Amino acid sequence: MKAIIFDSGSLISLGMSGLIDMLYDVRKIFNGKFIITKYVKYEIIDRPLKTRRFELEALRIKKLLNDKILELPSAFKISNEQIKKEMNHFMKRANNMFYRGDKSINIISQGETSCLALSKILTQKKIKNIICIDERTTRMLSEKPENLKKLFEKKLHTDVKIKNEDFSVFKDFRFIRSTELAYVAYKKNLFKIKDPRILNAILYSLKFKGCAISGAEIREIKKLK
Repeated sequence: MKAIIFDSGSLISLGMSGLIDMLYDVRKIFNGKFIITKYVKYEIIDRPLKTRRFELEALRIKKLLNDKILELPSAFKISNEQIKKEMNHFMKRANNMFYRGDKSINIISQGETSCLALSKILTQKKIKNIICIDERTTRMLSEKPENLKKLFEKKLHTDVKIKNEDFSVFKDFRFIRSTELAYVAYKKNLFKIKDPRILNAILYSLKFKGCAISGAEIREIKKLK
C-alpha cells in the first residue's frame, strides 16, 4: 500500500483549472490511497462551503471525499490526535526559524504542516508516501532550506535572520506538484482532448492558478513527452 497526501493548494489549482475530475481516473491506476487531513479538509471543503464564491469547488471536492477518491487518515488507522502531536512539533520548529527584526516569520500553515505530520507517521508505518503540494516554501524547507532566507528577503524587502539552522527535522520528505500529477495523467492518455497543445495548456493553467512552477521547469517537463 502507498499514499499520495494532498495539500490544499494542489487541489485548489486542479479545481480552478477544471481538472479536479482527473483524480477519478488517476486513482483507478494508482495502487494506493489519496489522503487529506482534517486540516486540509477544513481549508478546501468546510470553510469554502460557507462562502458563495468558493461553494461550487468545495462541493466538487466534497464529492471526491464522498466517493472515496479522497480519504481521511483513518483509512490507515491514523488518528487526528497522532497528526496533531507531530504537526505542533513541526509548526513550532518551522515558525521560529526565520526572524524579521525581533519577530518570527510564520512560514507554514496547519494544512501544510499536517501533511508533513501524516507523511512522517506513514513512513514510520512503512507505508510509501509522497506529498502533493504546489506551494514553494514547504518544499524548499525540506529540499533547499538555505535558499529560504533569500526568498523571504525578496518577498519582504528587508533583512531576515535565521535563528536555528538545524533543518534536519524537515529532511527526507518526498514531494510532487499538481503539474507532475497532470503529466502522469497525460502520459497515461487520460485526457479526452486529443490536441498536441493540451499538455502545454494544462501545465500553464496550473501555473497561473497557483502552482509554483517556472516556465523553464514546464519546458523540461514537455521535453519528457
